[in-house]
Amino acid sequence: MAQLLNQTEIQECVTQLSGWTLEGKEIRCVRKFKDFVEAIAFVNRLVDPAESAGHHPDLAISYNKVTVSLTSHDAGGLTEQDFAMAKTIDGIK
Repeated sequence: MAQLLNQTEIQECVTQLSGWTLEGKEIRCVRKFKDFVEAIAFVNRLVDPAESAGHHPDLAISYNKVTVSLTSHDAGGLTEQDFAMAKTIDGIK
């Protein structure tokens, strides 16, 4: 099981991300697209990296908006895996 980060480590990691916010025990970003089709295409591009990492984001889709939330459920909070996956997601256009 991955080791939980402490609040200082979490704050430091969040500052290294653009567009992500700390929401309790998870980090979250919202991506907006031209329409529903582009939003779903983005979600589909998340599949391979998430599967490869064995770390899957929670997703909420609302027409052209995708909310991506990351936490390590098995660890009960935020770990390095969450921030690594956030950086991977940031690279997906």
